[in-house]
Amino acid sequence: MLRKTVTPAICLLLTCGLATLSGVGQEASAIPPVRLKIYHPAPSGFSQETLDSMVRGELSATTASPIKLPSFTYTVTSSRDGNTYSGVMVGGTPFNGGATSTSVPVKIIPVIVKTVALGTAVNSSGVIQVATGSTADHTTFNPVAVDNACLAAPNNLPVAVLRQSPLFNVANFNFGGTNLGTTQATDAFQRANFWGTINRSSYHVSLSPTQLNAPTLNVAAPFKGVGGLALNLPTLIPGSCGRLALVDIGTIDNFVSNQLRTLVAQGVSPSNLPVFMFYNTAFTLGDPTNLANCCAAGFHTAVNVGTIASPVAQTVAVIDFDMTGFFLNNSGTGVLDAETASHELAEWMDDPLGNNPTPAWGNVGQVVGCSNVLEVGDPLTGIEAPRIAMPNGFTYHLQELAFFSWFYGADDGGVPSLGVDNWFSDDGTFLANAGPVCK
Repeated sequence: MLRKTVTPAICLLLTCGLATLSGVGQEASAIPPVRLKIYHPAPSGFSQETLDSMVRGELSATTASPIKLPSFTYTVTSSRDGNTYSGVMVGGTPFNGGATSTSVPVKIIPVIVKTVALGTAVNSSGVIQVATGSTADHTTFNPVAVDNACLAAPNNLPVAVLRQSPLFNVANFNFGGTNLGTTQATDAFQRANFWGTINRSSYHVSLSPTQLNAPTLNVAAPFKGVGGLALNLPTLIPGSCGRLALVDIGTIDNFVSNQLRTLVAQGVSPSNLPVFMFYNTAFTLGDPTNLANCCAAGFHTAVNVGTIASPVAQTVAVIDFDMTGFFLNNSGTGVLDAETASHELAEWMDDPLGNNPTPAWGNVGQVVGCSNVLEVGDPLTGIEAPRIAMPNGFTYHLQELAFFSWFYGADDGGVPSLGVDNWFSDDGTFLANAGPVCK
C-alpha cells in the first residue's frame, strides 16, 4: 500500500474524547468532539405526485418515465411493521432468479477547488482562526495534479487512484467465506444484498467510467456563514500530510447544479451518473469557520432537468476523496480514499431518487434519531469493509453497507434475510434486521 502516514486528530464519525490542536505560536487548545453529519438533499424540481408515482413504479414501464437509467421497482411487505413499501433501484430486478446484467455509464468530474483563506488555528470552541491565503499558500485542491504529500508515486494522481479503485475495476470479493465473484465493489455489494434470490451466475450491475474535463470552483473567503477556507493541518497536527478544504454546502450545491447544465455538452445526461470528485475537501453544514458545522463528505440526489409536466430525473453523486486522515472511523483510523465513494455509490444504486421509504430505523451509525429511507451507507458509517489491494499496488478502503433485508426484515413471511450468509450487512456486523420501528 503506497500512501503517506498521517496522524488523525478529530473523531468525525462517532463521538470521541477531546483532541488537541495547536496553532503556530499558540498554546494547545481542546477541540470539542465532531460528528460526520448527514446531508440528504431531497429530489428537487418534481411534484410530489411524480415522486410518489416513480417510487411506486407507475411510470417505469412507459416511454415517458422520468427515470432514464436501467431500473426496476419493488414491492415488499415488511415483517418489521406489517406494512407494504415500494421503491426504485438501479439495474435489473434481482428478484425471482433475476439474471439481468446491466451497465451504467459514469461520468467522473474531478473538481479543482481554489480557496483564498487559510485556517491557522482552532480554539477550544472549534472556531477557526482565519488568515488571508494565496495560491502560494497551497490553498488549491486539485484531483488532476500530482500530490506527493498525501500520496506516493506511482499512485500520486488522485483522480487516477479513484479510477483504478475496485469501484470501477474488478477484484475478487469474498464475504464470510462465500465467493461473490470477480467484479466491482458496488456490484459485489448488490449481489450479496440479494444473494438468496438472484441468478448468481449472471446477475450484475456494473459501472462504466469516463473522465471529463476538470471544472474549477473558486471559493470566496468565509463571510456571513458561507464561503470556505483551507485548514492548515500541518501546522495544527504534527505529521499531517496536507491541508483540508472546508466549503459550505450551499456553495457546493450551487456549483453542482450549474455544472449539470454546463456538462451536457460533455455527455452528462439522465441516462448516466455524473460523479463529482472533490479532493481533500469536506462540506460544512453552516459557517465553515466553526468545526461544529463540520462536515458532510458526500451525498447523492436527483434533480428534474425536464419540466413539472414532463419530468426527467438526473441523478448525481458528490464525493470527497480524502487522503488527509483528518476524519476518523470507528476503528480509529482515517476515513481514506474510496470509503466515502463506496458509501454514496451504493446508496445511489439502491435509492437513486433518495426517497425509497422504509419502516423507521435509527440511532445507529451516522443517524441520530430516526430515518425512514433506504440509505444503505448511513447505518454503518465509520465501519470499514475488508480493504482491497488492487494491481496498481494501492490498498483501498471501502465501507460496510446494510442490506435490503436489514431495513424491511422478511418479505411477507419469507426468509429472514435475502443476503449472503443470511447476514444483514456485507461484512456481518448486522446479524439481525433493524428491529422495532424507531420512535
